[in-house]
Amino acid sequence: MRNEGEVALPEGRVVETGDAAQKPKNTCPECGSHHLMRDEVRGEVVCGDCGLVIDESTLVSDFGRHSSKDESSMEGRGYGPAVNPLMPEKGFSSEIGLPTRDFQGNSLSRDASLKFYHLRKLNHRLRLGRTHQRNMVVALGEINRLVSVLGLSREIKESAIYTYRRALEYKATRGKKIVAFAAASVYAACRQCHVPRTMKEITMHSKATKIEVGRAYTLLARELKIGLRPLEPRDYLVRFTQELNLSRPVRQKVLELLEQVEKVYSTSGVLPNGILATIIYIASNLMGEPRSQDRIASVANVTPVTIRNHYKELLEALGLPKDLTNPVTKTKPK
Repeated sequence: MRNEGEVALPEGRVVETGDAAQKPKNTCPECGSHHLMRDEVRGEVVCGDCGLVIDESTLVSDFGRHSSKDESSMEGRGYGPAVNPLMPEKGFSSEIGLPTRDFQGNSLSRDASLKFYHLRKLNHRLRLGRTHQRNMVVALGEINRLVSVLGLSREIKESAIYTYRRALEYKATRGKKIVAFAAASVYAACRQCHVPRTMKEITMHSKATKIEVGRAYTLLARELKIGLRPLEPRDYLVRFTQELNLSRPVRQKVLELLEQVEKVYSTSGVLPNGILATIIYIASNLMGEPRSQDRIASVANVTPVTIRNHYKELLEALGLPKDLTNPVTKTKPK
């Protein structure tokens, strides 16, 4: 039963409109309706009949959007800090900054600085008291470093951290190098997000060897049941053509030759970036915009010998004459 001076809102909510609260008013000044509704997201009181915004400065006292009927069943939901997967404790722990100044910018006294320094040290010990928490801190630092050096996106960073957390939960990292599993997680994230990065590129910037990263990735794929399709030359197409600054006709020719190669040439067991590098070399010479083998090999992260080994095979598979071009390894790029 409602008291005088109150207006019923949807889902059982009530807004006081008597002397206790001057805003919102109990009637709409436009149409005189008593059907007032509160928008919990925007903090507004709106007339349900004409749509007039009566008050746009009300305080939002409830973080949730659920009704009063199911408040008991959803108690505790919608409160607390947001989850941040990029932090070791997902953002749930407290952070104590360096004890140098107070909130007004004034320098702290020596006793106050020592007190807050002691609290900061205790907080740090409590946060990293368990082994897997210390492990996660080291792994996050290594993943952040690899992602920054390789110029990868936030999506890949989150995917790599999620993969490493799962490996930590399955205890797959026990007795293994943290840096190797961090690099393997970044490689798996690149594969999952369809961003072409070879394991050689990642291990070049990692503190672990290629063998250690390869073993860690094999263990991750087996324990976490990560099913990833093999890389194909098409996955590197956009990246290589952009880095080599190829014109649009050359890109179209590369795509045309690649489609022909996929039909008549088996790329199983062959480096996909090496195959695409050879196709780019052939297409650039056909279109009169040659690129040197050294430059293409540097972008594709292969050796010029790899391009020369596939060169004659692809010419034969495409039905092109062997004397189509005169391979010159030091042609100046345009």
